[in-house]
Amino acid sequence: MIEEHQIIKDIKKNISGKNLRIVFPEGEDPRVLRAALRHKEDGYIIPILLGDMGKIQKVADKEGVKLGDIEIIDVEYAEDFDELVDAFVERRKGKNTKRDGQYLLKDPNYYGTMMVYTGKADGMVSGAIHPTGDTVRPALQIIKTKPGIKRVSGAMLMLGPNGEKYLFADTAINMTLQSHEMAEIAIESAQTAQQFGIEPIIAMLSFSTKGSANSEDTHKVAEATEIAKEKRPDLKIDGEMQFDAALVPEVGKQKAPNSDVAGKAKVFIFPSLEAANIGYKIGQRFGHYEALGPILQGLNAPVNDLSRGCVEEDVYKLAILTANQVEK
Repeated sequence: MIEEHQIIKDIKKNISGKNLRIVFPEGEDPRVLRAALRHKEDGYIIPILLGDMGKIQKVADKEGVKLGDIEIIDVEYAEDFDELVDAFVERRKGKNTKRDGQYLLKDPNYYGTMMVYTGKADGMVSGAIHPTGDTVRPALQIIKTKPGIKRVSGAMLMLGPNGEKYLFADTAINMTLQSHEMAEIAIESAQTAQQFGIEPIIAMLSFSTKGSANSEDTHKVAEATEIAKEKRPDLKIDGEMQFDAALVPEVGKQKAPNSDVAGKAKVFIFPSLEAANIGYKIGQRFGHYEALGPILQGLNAPVNDLSRGCVEEDVYKLAILTANQVEK
């Protein structure tokens, strides 16, 4: 088991005793089941598993674990199924019929999202066996984005072997970004960083630092920086900036001597999903950083997405992060 990073220890203290209920739609997956049982045992959150009771019992027997009194809901036979269908139809405001709702809520991701929307759960963690779209789609339709936020984005919490902590975005959702979209993600990432005790010093990344290269791509990042600064002049945001200039003080002084971000950045905003996804996985595999997430940003309630390559530890810790996002 990976030694627990200080940030996880701090969050556990923060959520302890709050009895926050986190729903796991993939209760039949052994990684999810083991993580949920750990939560049931240590008591920092109250886990709720969705799935077929018989199948979950078989997984438990195979894994050599006991279910005990952990809460399990079989969506097909849930007592509140009709109640949630009606609430779904009302929420969709004519976009879906009751028959649609009866069909869609048999999908545990839709049912779990409705649990969050109606307050039956405080947050949701999914994605161990489902692609990102299957987690995000019901969240967008039901929970929806916060006022003023036009898009959901994914942030990865990067925890270093020597106690380092950084935030990378967007690592999960938006394949390409326009300047105003990149700016919005930067501002939303500042809030996410603060939730997890990371100082929001934000670098807008590119292959150029302050005009060292001239292209449409570098102009986009420079423009995104100006938009973000205009909207949130209180934040430390700078770009366009290469990763080494953003991270390493000596390089930052050389390439951007007048910047209050260069060499000090804690939050890194990538210009595309391609760059972000490659970047965080390089850090994870070569740098031995623990990558937790993606944390979905911009929603009215916490719904978070796992990588399908996740392990039990990832599921366990993402549920901890999800609980920390609950506003009560």
